[in-house]
Amino acid sequence: MKKPKWVVAKEQAKRASAAETVWLFGLHAVRDALMNPAREKLRLIVTKNAHDKLAEAIVEAGIEPEIVDPRKFSAPIDPQSVHQGAALEVKPLDWGRLNQVCAGQPGLVPRVVLLDRVTDPHNVGAILRSAEVFGASAVIGPRHHSAPETGALAKTASGALERQPYLRVKNLAEAMEELRSMGYLILGLDGEAEVTIDAAVEGARDRPIALVLGAEGPGLRQKTKETCDKLVRIDFARNFGSLNVSNAAAVALYAVRG
Repeated sequence: MKKPKWVVAKEQAKRASAAETVWLFGLHAVRDALMNPAREKLRLIVTKNAHDKLAEAIVEAGIEPEIVDPRKFSAPIDPQSVHQGAALEVKPLDWGRLNQVCAGQPGLVPRVVLLDRVTDPHNVGAILRSAEVFGASAVIGPRHHSAPETGALAKTASGALERQPYLRVKNLAEAMEELRSMGYLILGLDGEAEVTIDAAVEGARDRPIALVLGAEGPGLRQKTKETCDKLVRIDFARNFGSLNVSNAAAVALYAVRG
């Protein structure tokens, strides 16, 4: 009996996901991945100089490095990448289910960042750094319209990718509804909103809060706006100027800290 097309497509997607690997590069990103026991490590390419700097992490990871001439760095990454003589092939991290990751930790009121089609890996990497600093439970983006794990994202995240949960979900609106069912207050960042973020969280800091940010330029999609509990803006000192999405995420996380 012939399998339905949707079954075949699902099986193909599963096989592709299982075969997917990521090349991380740069001393900091590679060191943190080597030291992460949850990260499946496949292949390490380093120069002699990078090997010496990463020696402790290499021993900790138990991986056999390939030492290469810096003039013939053979890792399959963009030649323009600032790799610092180190590249590591890994499997993407699996952080688990949204309802588990976003349940929070004892003694901490959960905070989550959702990204509506933020595809620039440098922005997402910077947001992961801020999320780690401010103790966010997760950064969440849609599976097909967000930055995947890449070497550029990991390098910008400066190690945060190994420690800060980054979930990519099938449908962002559905993820927002799931968070709402968990008691989250969902705030969408919109420069045209009437309510400031400070006013919106007044009296609600003891609740889990999810911050939703859109791509620079388009901002939040209409469906995303409609799924938020409130649209809020960052209160600027003057009536001009703007923040890029990674800076806005950092300011918003600080504004809603518990």
